[in-house]
Amino acid sequence: MTYLVMLLAGLISFKLYNRYVPIFGVKCSAALDLNETSIQVIDVRDYNQSYKDPVHGAVNIPIAYLKRYHRELNSHKIYIIASSPLEKNLSIRFLKRRGFKIIGYRLTNCNCKEWFKRKLA
Repeated sequence: MTYLVMLLAGLISFKLYNRYVPIFGVKCSAALDLNETSIQVIDVRDYNQSYKDPVHGAVNIPIAYLKRYHRELNSHKIYIIASSPLEKNLSIRFLKRRGFKIIGYRLTNCNCKEWFKRKLA
């Protein structure tokens, strides 16, 4: 019985870690070198959020569809746009496991949002 409880606690801890603990080595950065053509901007927000607040040049693949469409990404250097830390963490962990290099991310409710919009427009 003790082993079952420990196994269950370990499984719950693992799931919580994957969802809520930030990924080491991936920085939140507003500065994106748009002249570098090998970087692909991926918007992992839901379609209704990305439709209301589009990011020019970004490929829309919501986090729910990332497993299905990650093979269609052209570049191995990825910049993530997400609306919440949960979306950011799940998408970065998933893409890193698939061999992609995540160069940075941006949360849409960040203070640098206006600067980022002007830069990509």
